[in-house]
Amino acid sequence: MSIDVLNDEMVRSMSIGAAFTDYAGKINSLDFHRKDDLLVTASDDDSIRLYDIANAKLLKTTYHKKHGTDRICFTHHPSCVICSSRRNMESKESLRYISMYDNRCLRYFKGHKEKIVSLCMSPVNDSFMSGSLDHTVRLWDLRVNACQGLMRLRGRPTVAFDQQGLVFAVAMEAGAIKLFDSRSYDKGPFDTFFVGGDTAEVCDIKFSNDGKSMLLTTSNNNIYVLDAYGGDKRCGFGMEPSEKATIEATFTPDGQYVLSGSGDGTLHAWNVNTRNEVACWSSHIGVAGCLKWAPRRVMFAAASTSLTFWIPNPAP
Repeated sequence: MSIDVLNDEMVRSMSIGAAFTDYAGKINSLDFHRKDDLLVTASDDDSIRLYDIANAKLLKTTYHKKHGTDRICFTHHPSCVICSSRRNMESKESLRYISMYDNRCLRYFKGHKEKIVSLCMSPVNDSFMSGSLDHTVRLWDLRVNACQGLMRLRGRPTVAFDQQGLVFAVAMEAGAIKLFDSRSYDKGPFDTFFVGGDTAEVCDIKFSNDGKSMLLTTSNNNIYVLDAYGGDKRCGFGMEPSEKATIEATFTPDGQYVLSGSGDGTLHAWNVNTRNEVACWSSHIGVAGCLKWAPRRVMFAAASTSLTFWIPNPAP
């Protein structure tokens, strides 16, 4: 179904089309492939699972007992992922480039000394970024073991590329968001924003597909849509707090809607232009710590200790 047809009524009609409840632990992160109908998850049960989202089918499961699985993202290749470790951090083998096809580690990326809390792949080339509780952001290239760039900063770093790969954002302490030119980041940020009045740590950043808006989720479950050019706050929404889980928010591909989990186990959707809430659902899986809308489909995935695919429910 085409993304072009999204409206309030269709968003409101979304409901669970498939559920996968066979995880033996919390799902830590999930990612859609940009071009293929694939989704990957990383879970506390040490599994990486690959799904066909067009047919709601599990394609492959691999287990990673030595390092565990935490943050995950696709590379450009549909069967290759980057995954961060939950264990053996002292070996500094904190990031792995994994082929799901033959369950082989193609490369280790060593450097981070603490848990990685943010991971993103460039949409245009083989570079990717990671942010860690060791207060560093590192830039990498899939083809090279060594770190290509390093930033030391205060607070819990969160990183994101824009959809054109030209700009990346780094969030740090006191709600500061710094924007860098991907090709000359060593010259420092070209802009710095502050989320006025909210000094909670930013735990997730996403750019809208058109690059005009940024979506921030904070550790106290506030969600903000900012103008990506001037940093002005377009709208903000407060969710119920969640003690042991952070929540995730997501844009729809047209940038017109924002969806989010909440500490009370509900999911919410808002129209960014009218700022109205258009839907509130029970997640049916408790607090959804992972939530992403598919890049090319009218569907989203929400996860806690189970994974759910949401699709429009056609009117009878």
